[in-house]
Amino acid sequence: MASTPEPVAENPALLPDAANAALPGHLLRTLEWRTGMEYISARLAMRRIAGWPPGDGHPVLVLPGFLAGPGSTELLRNVLRQLDYRAYDWGLGTNMGYRASMKETLPARLHHIRERTDGRRVSLIGWSAGGIYARELARSLPDDVRSVITLGSPFRGNHQATTAWRIWRLVNRGADVTESVSERALNRRAQPLSVPTTCIYSKSDGIVAWQCCTSLPAPETENVEVRSSHLGYGHNVQTLSVIADRLAQPEGRWRPFRP
Repeated sequence: MASTPEPVAENPALLPDAANAALPGHLLRTLEWRTGMEYISARLAMRRIAGWPPGDGHPVLVLPGFLAGPGSTELLRNVLRQLDYRAYDWGLGTNMGYRASMKETLPARLHHIRERTDGRRVSLIGWSAGGIYARELARSLPDDVRSVITLGSPFRGNHQATTAWRIWRLVNRGADVTESVSERALNRRAQPLSVPTTCIYSKSDGIVAWQCCTSLPAPETENVEVRSSHLGYGHNVQTLSVIADRLAQPEGRWRPFRP
């Protein structure tokens, strides 16, 4: 049985050292194969998942990780719909990394969803790099965002502490890309948000250094540990249970996660 997810202590002195975080080791990278087992476990648990507390029908926008697209988040979106949320894909196909056009396309997608749902504020779930985009979208448009949940997203510390860094740099070039990983941009990215934020991470993540997926303290920000592969966050039952718990909170009445 999976262990119960736990929130990280929010004393700044106890936060993990993200600046000096190193790449996950070879063993953890090898263990990423277990994502298949996580997917099967989630499929087998759908009846149990259907019994989780239902949502209030508010919209949820799901952003995939680097080199992933709508197919990777399909099970997660199906779970959200089963729990009575209105789940939406980000609408940009495969995530190939940073694109300057995102400054226009993501806000437009967010506003489109609000229009389709009678102006309701939207919760954002971002997987890996998708979580970085979700955070920055919420930072720029906090009045449109109800909450943010990140899944193994390296938004703090050593941005090269991921096995995907070399590939990301290979397919992302130009002045805009260089600026997106500048010290100024990285410092901004690490700052907590003004909306309720849950940062989910796993110490057995074989792609991204888990330390980089944790946030600095803020009044409505929390770090929650699960046992998941990086490639399995979106269909890991333990992760899904945390997501369901966080989304089910009444708007404006955020409380820290308690197992």
